[in-house]
Amino acid sequence: MQNSIKPDNFFKDPKNFKAEITVESPGRINLIGEHTDYNEGFVMPTAIDKKIFLKFKKNNSENLCRIYSATFKNGFDFNLDEEFQKGSNWKHYVLGVVKEIQDLGKKISGFDCLVESKLPVGAGISSSAALECGVASGINALFDLNLTKLEIVKLSQRAENNFVGNNCGIMDQYSSVLSRKGHIIKLDCRSLEAEFIPADFKNCKLLLLNTNVSHKLAESEYNTRRRECEDAVRIIQKKYPEVQSVRDLNFTILKDVEAELSGKMYRRCLYVIHENQRVLNAADALKKFDLKKFGELMYASHDGLQHDYEVSCEELDFLVNYSKNKDFIYGSRMMGGGFGGCTINLIENDKIEDYIKDVSLAYKKQFDIELDAISVSPDSGTRITKN
Repeated sequence: MQNSIKPDNFFKDPKNFKAEITVESPGRINLIGEHTDYNEGFVMPTAIDKKIFLKFKKNNSENLCRIYSATFKNGFDFNLDEEFQKGSNWKHYVLGVVKEIQDLGKKISGFDCLVESKLPVGAGISSSAALECGVASGINALFDLNLTKLEIVKLSQRAENNFVGNNCGIMDQYSSVLSRKGHIIKLDCRSLEAEFIPADFKNCKLLLLNTNVSHKLAESEYNTRRRECEDAVRIIQKKYPEVQSVRDLNFTILKDVEAELSGKMYRRCLYVIHENQRVLNAADALKKFDLKKFGELMYASHDGLQHDYEVSCEELDFLVNYSKNKDFIYGSRMMGGGFGGCTINLIENDKIEDYIKDVSLAYKKQFDIELDAISVSPDSGTRITKN
């Protein structure tokens, strides 16, 4: 059946878009527990009060779908009955989600979607997962597909793994959809058991400092780190078949197989063992309102990411080092996949403004790059409004 709607009509006048469904899909931060989710370990993320906004409506066609980004001032259309072509830009996160929905046997028809992002791309606050989960949630509500929130999380992760080609774990999608306002999640990425801990930081706030660099290594090295961990597990299983992931390792086992592993494999595993324990210790510290201890664990996490997991960069290291020995900053670490993006800082609220000025000048002098500062608060996961 031929579609009767011309694709360009929607793109010419998106301001008059009358939505049936509106979705607020948040970015996320991760306080501690980096690169542990795909190793079936522990993480401590939460959604934040910075979001992607998506508006949906049916367009009365059988197969034509039209997507327009008010942020990038461009759009694209595709047909549901045609094979989707894989790629790497923002469009393919959308296509990946639609494909996963179709692969579940869910029936949808033509729709229009208007997207506006308030999330900085490349900052490490998971704009990709916010887009995936926002698209999945909107389509689910628009066509009454009855997908659960956890099903939306899992299909959004599959979209990024299978279509986009980024072998991410489940943390980003889980926190974008299932977070609770004013809480931090302690998430077990194997069982998906979650504990919601009140985000009581007393006189402190969470401050992101965006390096405004994104080194080309980021995407390829992320997949490389995952492969290094999986290769290490395969070697270890020859002697310890019960080890299914790095999550199952302890220091005794790792020491026993050290000779069989490459130096890189050993350091990757060592980092994950330490980081999983740091997450558990950080959860205990937060429950006891021991922010000094929590901050010490953040610094230790960065040290491991820099030296054992080797995913930091000089810009991130500079910002973390600059924060040290300042009694109003309790902790700082790189956040996200690495090689750029943000540091996350636990800082006393009344010192934020002066510190931003101070560190921005130092960063500009060192790298000739402007620094962006983003103050964030823990917020709820995906919100859907039917208009």
